[in-house]
Amino acid sequence: MEFIQIIETHMSDVEPMLALDEEWAKSTEGKRTARRSIVTRDRNDPTRHLIIVFFDSYEDAMKNSQLPETQDFAAKAGTLTDAPPAFHDLDVIADRS
Repeated sequence: MEFIQIIETHMSDVEPMLALDEEWAKSTEGKRTARRSIVTRDRNDPTRHLIIVFFDSYEDAMKNSQLPETQDFAAKAGTLTDAPPAFHDLDVIADRS
């Protein structure tokens, strides 16, 4: 079953996070299990960002979380946010294009 994780966070400046994400993407090339990610900004609260990450399964998401590069990313990302992130773990039960 496909799985989506939404990471909700608040940060004043998203650019350092985008640079860190690019670094993570390069360092995990060929071993990450995240298929796609989208970074969004709330129009009504420009400090609120939602990061939507797509996986083939929950198990793949857990494998991705255990990568040393992902652990390093999470530690560094925590220093860039104004508050701890909230994680929303979602099983995809319907998907229509």
